[in-house]
Amino acid sequence: MPESIQPDTSAILVCAGNASRMGGVNKILMPLKESTVIGTCMTAFQNSPDIAEMIIVTKPENFQPIRQIAETLHISKLSHFTEGGCTRQESVMQGLKLVSKNSEYIAVHDGARPLVKPEHIAKVIRDARVFGGATLGVPVKDTIKTVDDGLITDTPPRSSLWMTQTPQVFRKRLYFEAVDFALEHQLDFTDDCQLVEAVGGKICMTQGDYTNIKITTPEDQKIAEVLLS
Repeated sequence: MPESIQPDTSAILVCAGNASRMGGVNKILMPLKESTVIGTCMTAFQNSPDIAEMIIVTKPENFQPIRQIAETLHISKLSHFTEGGCTRQESVMQGLKLVSKNSEYIAVHDGARPLVKPEHIAKVIRDARVFGGATLGVPVKDTIKTVDDGLITDTPPRSSLWMTQTPQVFRKRLYFEAVDFALEHQLDFTDDCQLVEAVGGKICMTQGDYTNIKITTPEDQKIAEVLLS
């Protein structure tokens, strides 16, 4: 019989945004079919054999509602809550402080991406084991233009362009090295891959699918419900 998978990855679910494009609505607690946005997200990581624990970074007023959702859904891998920082990078760093010493890998995921599939979580972790870092993503479908002062300046070849998604997974030692570098040089990145790239890390682009959308506007919730159906 094949060896059973030993969970060795800590998932940091980042849910600390201000929901400015949602008109102030708390998007992670929004209903989504029979559950909520964060409930659907937690369920995907609960059902991923590689995941040892989940750490949720969010506002303190969300701790108890999310805890109740987790109990209803029998989420056993939720280990910690912590308050986010002023930027995404600061929020992830708050989560890093609570990562188990036994974990070998860190998976950073947007809590507003509830439709991520367990099989894609497994796939991106598998690639991170080989390369040290990997992120889910999909090829762009549209022609992309670079624009300066309202005028097109370039048309990058579409064949080399991908939309980056999450989770983004890294060997723990490599990720902590990148965080130390950023703190030392007072750098702040909006993307975790960019953070690791700054210390020479090579990141694999793991192909996911187009349903792994991020809920940022009210229309996205409706699209997510259709996709779930």
